[in-house]
Amino acid sequence: MTSKTVTLTDNATGKVIELPVHQGSHGPDCIDIRTLYKELGYFTYDPGFMSTASCSSAVTFIDGDEGTLLYRGYPIEQLAEQSTYLEVCYLLLNGDLPSSDELHNFSRIIKEHSMMHEAVRGFYDGFRHDAHPMAIMVGVVGALSAFYHDATDVHNPVHRKIAAHRLISKMPTIAAWSYKYANGQPFMYPKNRLSYTGNFLAMMFGVPTSTYEPDPIFVRALDLILILHADHEQNASTSTVRLSGSSEANPFAAISAGIASLWGPLHGGANEKVVMMLEDIVHSGKTVEEFVGRAKDKDDSFRLMGFGHRVYKNYDPRAKIIREMTHKLLAEIGGGEHDPLFEVALKLEKIALEDDYFVERKLYPNVDFYSGIILRAMGIPLNMFTVIFALARTVGWISHWNEMMQDPESRIGRPRQLYIGSKTRNYIPIEDR
Repeated sequence: MTSKTVTLTDNATGKVIELPVHQGSHGPDCIDIRTLYKELGYFTYDPGFMSTASCSSAVTFIDGDEGTLLYRGYPIEQLAEQSTYLEVCYLLLNGDLPSSDELHNFSRIIKEHSMMHEAVRGFYDGFRHDAHPMAIMVGVVGALSAFYHDATDVHNPVHRKIAAHRLISKMPTIAAWSYKYANGQPFMYPKNRLSYTGNFLAMMFGVPTSTYEPDPIFVRALDLILILHADHEQNASTSTVRLSGSSEANPFAAISAGIASLWGPLHGGANEKVVMMLEDIVHSGKTVEEFVGRAKDKDDSFRLMGFGHRVYKNYDPRAKIIREMTHKLLAEIGGGEHDPLFEVALKLEKIALEDDYFVERKLYPNVDFYSGIILRAMGIPLNMFTVIFALARTVGWISHWNEMMQDPESRIGRPRQLYIGSKTRNYIPIEDR
């Protein structure tokens, strides 16, 4: 892993040290700075950890300049075209694609454990009637350790596997029940005859008084969204799961922390912002071109949501994949022709792909732009968008958590700081202040 070093000279003292450089299978080399403080007495300063590798990982690789996303080495394009979400779950958890028997057995385990402990159902009654589904998700997932405490030994690989299976299998039920509770509808229990994604849709939209059969194109579209959002390397929520788990907190608590981090509008709420922006454009009575002009005006604070990406400096590879599904779905339901919001979305997409301003700056539609349109077309309300993101990302979170628990170099997270407060001063009695 280490084949070269970097030499550092402290100009203040003249002291010279050598730091090893680690080479991964992809991506930039990493300078190992663990002895920097011991040898020179310095910390490094990196707000947001934008240039710091906090761990080594074999789960996911991103190359933002090239527009590359790999799950366990497999290009996202191949997985999206040929795989299913549950197969991707197996891959992320275990490191390799499953055989037919392995996938069948894994799918059976996930389906058979999708029911909740019945006492969890009563837990929902503790929330206000208008609680946000993400608030419910944070609370219920965190509470699972109180119901499934028989397998929370983080050092036991069997316990870790059981916890991973429970989280993946029960998350659709938790998510759907969050929606049902917030809407005052009866909870629907899972059905083993349905697929993972179809089961979630049935629990969301089904009611006891009639039979609900998920639309096949909705099932495939949502399965694709889950695949594309299953993992994304060391993002804010994944780093939160790792940091929480580094204290050896149980996996349910660590995943709950990840859900809380994902809830932030700078992370998991991007596709929700896309739909809100489209609604604002529709209700404004102004043309799409007027809003595009505002976006180009550097003196105008207005920004188009769902274009460009913080990581991908070229084109978001997930957007290329989901774009085709978006157009296929809209064509099948006739949304692009009859819904003003979809008409605006398609006009914006056309401008962004053809206008020199967007092309030169590589402000292409990203995965949030298309996933927001798809979820709305399926009738999923805005407050469930981030919930579905959490449902998809659960396997990524638990895969990283499990990897960390097996890593002999893992340590409890304890970032340092650049202190800029007052220097030491003496206490002054209150009568003298």
